[in-house]
Amino acid sequence: MKSTMKTITASIASVLITLSSPLFAEQEILSIDHYVPTISTAPAMLGEVAQIYVRERTSQTTTLRGDNLSGKVVLFIHGAGTPAEVAFDVPHEGYSWMAYLAEAGFDTFSMDTTGYGRSTRPHVMNDICNLSQGQQEAFVPALLSEPCAASYPFAATTIESDWDDIDAVVDYLREIRGVDKVHLVAWSLGGPRSGGYAAIHPEKVDRIVLLAPAYGRDRSSNPPDSLPAPGAAFTKQSRQDFTANWNRQLGCDNQYQQSVSNAVWQAMLESDPVGSTWGTGVRRAPRTTTWGWNQEVVAATQTPMLLVSPVHDAQVPASRVRDLYEDLGAEEKVLLDLACSSHNAMWEMNHEILFNATLQWLRDKSVDGVTNGELRKGY
Repeated sequence: MKSTMKTITASIASVLITLSSPLFAEQEILSIDHYVPTISTAPAMLGEVAQIYVRERTSQTTTLRGDNLSGKVVLFIHGAGTPAEVAFDVPHEGYSWMAYLAEAGFDTFSMDTTGYGRSTRPHVMNDICNLSQGQQEAFVPALLSEPCAASYPFAATTIESDWDDIDAVVDYLREIRGVDKVHLVAWSLGGPRSGGYAAIHPEKVDRIVLLAPAYGRDRSSNPPDSLPAPGAAFTKQSRQDFTANWNRQLGCDNQYQQSVSNAVWQAMLESDPVGSTWGTGVRRAPRTTTWGWNQEVVAATQTPMLLVSPVHDAQVPASRVRDLYEDLGAEEKVLLDLACSSHNAMWEMNHEILFNATLQWLRDKSVDGVTNGELRKGY
């Protein structure tokens, strides 16, 4: 893996926000933006400088106290479509996973890998022709008279370029907070991103929480013979796509609030000023070629992990999360079966169960006193 650039820029803005939680006293929560430069290894911008966007949420007392922050620094890593600041810091009272942990005394950060959210996007993502022909159909005839040929017919990023982006941010956090290790919290494709990274750099990772991790026992250990991989450079999601995908995963009454869905979608559009102008507005994400983080890698992993499996998840079946639990070599591992929850569990009715389990794992390396085993909650 490449070494990261030594010159780091950070903290371009901060906003003081007051949040409340039933578990913690009301306190001021800071929101601070950082940009971490790194030489990109993503195929669509190989060798160029990428600015990796990092959002920090932390209590004012944590920032000012100057204490040893060992065991208190958390990095959130997104999945295959939604940027991290949207997934984990929803601008709706009580639904920010990051703020919840910040109120408990953790210094929380989230990052967008190359091509996502507020991080640098490869220029090929500005060409609507680099979507798949099927996804282009959504823009006919409003933006296109007919589907067009791609100017860059390859996946824009790889799992390895994601690991490189993560390494740049982890090293940045270790430096600015004076810690050896950070905790990782990830969702969906964030599983291979964070779990694969921890397998490469176990010395930099403390504990991990994975929501609906996209694990594949039989995934190839090696990259494909041909890189960059042929196909669409990126994908899009419209509000209609977003809502339809969520609604097919409902198994309980009032599983989510419409106001939360609205807040998530608005934040999604705000994170993509180009995509928001396409048709009625879409969010764009690079297509990522993946490999590694398979049974062999996971069996050798000793990093303690909390695995959360939402019962109504139609994107990552519960069987795949169980496979990960069974294959994981770590002695400290917990599988949490979360009721009334979809792939979007952090935006739904049982989100506080998820948030509290995360807090317990990062603080105590256990959930409800369990350090190795299975739990069912929210039923």
